[in-house]
Amino acid sequence: MQSADINFSLIQAYLDLLKNLSNNSKPELIARLSESMQSSQTQRIGTLGALYGAFVSEQSADELISDLKQSRKFPINRVEW
Repeated sequence: MQSADINFSLIQAYLDLLKNLSNNSKPELIARLSESMQSSQTQRIGTLGALYGAFVSEQSADELISDLKQSRKFPINRVEW
């Protein structure tokens, strides 16, 4: 199944689900969907920018990896027979 077919099937499933909404609710749904389409682009860009530079350390990447590996503690459950 191609991506376009999957998208069409998904849209059809949503349409079948939403066709029972009242006529008063449908314009509200359209307005909210339209708003989400306009704001989703700016949220994605803003979110990525907010993550950049979030972690600051004097250690190199190799030192951080080594510290993380050394700090791991796994419980040892020994069963004696």
